[in-house]
Amino acid sequence: MQKGKLNNSSAPLGLTARNLKQALWQTLTDVRKRKMTPGSADAIASQAREILRTVKVQLAVANQTSRTVPIEVVEFSEAEKMLSGNGRQSDNVR
Repeated sequence: MQKGKLNNSSAPLGLTARNLKQALWQTLTDVRKRKMTPGSADAIASQAREILRTVKVQLAVANQTSRTVPIEVVEFSEAEKMLSGNGRQSDNVR
């Protein structure tokens, strides 16, 4: 997997829960060091909240309709496990 830069730190490309957490933490650190304006940090935090809201809705729909959890949600939450070979990679998960 390729490595990319995310706010001056090395992180795998792609949207994962771990990457989102790292980006939010780096944003907070940058605001504290006055490297980023609070307005910019607020925009980043708003996007993160929207991503998490979407994942929460997808999980609720899957649960209420007794459908499988979309693989995108599993990959978002368990990307590190799946990349290291500790997790099963399938199209859908119950």
